[in-house]
Amino acid sequence: MPEVQPELPHYRWVIVSASALILALALGSIVNGMSAYVVPLEELHGWDRADVSLINVSGIMGLALGGLLMGSIADRFGTRIVVLAGSAVMGLSYLGAAFADELWHYYLLMFVAGFFGAAGIFAPIMSLVGKWFPIGAGLAIGIASAGQALGQGFVPFGSAILINSIGVSGSFAVTGGLMLIVLLPLASLLRPVALLKAGQRVAVVEKDYPPFQLVVPMMCLAILLCCTCMSVPLMHLVPHIQGRGYSADQAGGVIFLMLMVGILGRVAFGKLADVIGAIPAYMTATAWMTLLIYGFILIDDLSTFYLYAPIYGFGYAGVMTGVLATVAAHTPPERRGLAMGVVTMFGWFGHANGGFLGGYLYDMTGGYSAAYGLAALAGGLNLLVVGVLFWKIRGPGAASQTTA
Repeated sequence: MPEVQPELPHYRWVIVSASALILALALGSIVNGMSAYVVPLEELHGWDRADVSLINVSGIMGLALGGLLMGSIADRFGTRIVVLAGSAVMGLSYLGAAFADELWHYYLLMFVAGFFGAAGIFAPIMSLVGKWFPIGAGLAIGIASAGQALGQGFVPFGSAILINSIGVSGSFAVTGGLMLIVLLPLASLLRPVALLKAGQRVAVVEKDYPPFQLVVPMMCLAILLCCTCMSVPLMHLVPHIQGRGYSADQAGGVIFLMLMVGILGRVAFGKLADVIGAIPAYMTATAWMTLLIYGFILIDDLSTFYLYAPIYGFGYAGVMTGVLATVAAHTPPERRGLAMGVVTMFGWFGHANGGFLGGYLYDMTGGYSAAYGLAALAGGLNLLVVGVLFWKIRGPGAASQTTA
């Protein structure tokens, strides 16, 4: 199936930059931005910590389920209108949270922010970035994805400062206002791909895509496993380090450094996908993460955590870039929004699954060895699934571009 190169090719970097900034604020808020509110809400209302933590779960579940719908809508009506609507919903939901005083208020508002807001941003944006880069999408997707990693590090940090300064309600209000002020203008920059007009020189990229019904189900299984693996340290590295006798600030510094180095990893593995192919780059990042993840259990010294975590983080970050680049490389543009929505939905399910299993196994065993062992097993199974997909795509009777 031919893809035509877009006109105004320089504008594609505007798309990438705007996408990275949108994902930083929107996804940084909905994925783990609520972590800064857990203790303040617990102290303010006397709610149980587990009940407060479900606020974040409701947002992630909304994001997971909404992506299935919003990706298809973006395919039909265009990315810009869907992202504009999603940005408005997120801003209004966070403004509404400033007036919430019951747990169910927060549950409802964060679910709406995830389902109609963040879900209307993530999959459509990633699909659009891939469409603007018929060749070499890996680096572009890596840069856009790095915006999310940046937000996941800085949004909780900024929210903590706001909470200390103006309280929980004030922090929600400022965050909601920033979303409306910042996200809406950025979303307006997300133009659809404009093909070269008749009479102009046309560059055509020939692509013979593998069956949609092969790629999407196997990538759903793969991302469920890889996000189960990666979410264990994301959710439980801080308490694991605290269990070694270190303070919350010291433990938080380790994971912050890991996430910041992960920004470089997302970009680097995006470039690697352009060089060796999307699936091989994905497999490389998965192997990196799987081989190193259990090492956290073997560490006792804080300085070693600070050295080891960024090494792990550089490779782990490339897994998500590999997922997105693989979907972009092996699904047709007219169905890519749907593909991104379905695949990433299973990713968020895996994120919730790994976080839950990590805590459950800790309660069952009194330590994190089983949890990190399970994470390594999930990573190994993910590598197996992606290897089978690569073999099927490259095998007899199946031909496809292997670069993003």
